[in-house]
Amino acid sequence: MIETPRLILRRFTLADAPAMRAYRNDSAIARYQAWRSPLTPETAEQQVLLYASQDPTQAGWFQYAVEHKGTGSLAGDLGVRLDEGLLQAEVGFTLAPAFHRQGYGIEMVTSVLHHLFARGLHRVYAECDVRNSRSAALLERTGFRREGANPAPAININTGERMDMLLYGLDHREYVP
Repeated sequence: MIETPRLILRRFTLADAPAMRAYRNDSAIARYQAWRSPLTPETAEQQVLLYASQDPTQAGWFQYAVEHKGTGSLAGDLGVRLDEGLLQAEVGFTLAPAFHRQGYGIEMVTSVLHHLFARGLHRVYAECDVRNSRSAALLERTGFRREGANPAPAININTGERMDMLLYGLDHREYVP
């Protein structure tokens, strides 16, 4: 659906379930996420089937599987939640540990931003746990501006920890492809 020099962002398939389960069951990854972990093989399969049924053109979430072109392996996933008016979207992303610190995060987020703004969206926003400095840095490197913070809006369902969130936004007029 979206192709970059090293990645393909596409629909999930059932074959993605084991790889998704592996990185989502990593406690260091799950610590900063809103999805439940650990996943059983059955829940991972149910999750990818749900993702495969989502419509990227309608309001709500669409989860891209992020495939590494060179190996064909699942490198992570990136979610886009279109708001009701289809003019704004929220993004969230997860990379498997083997793909950290190699520029894949920037590549996948940049490609989705380009895709969303080319479709006519006016604004894209994101939030991340204040302790997740790598995600915050990735958002800033891809053009997002820190708009504020939301102290303890939720409790992480996996760890029971309070989640203080950083809020980021990017207006189409500020976006530089």
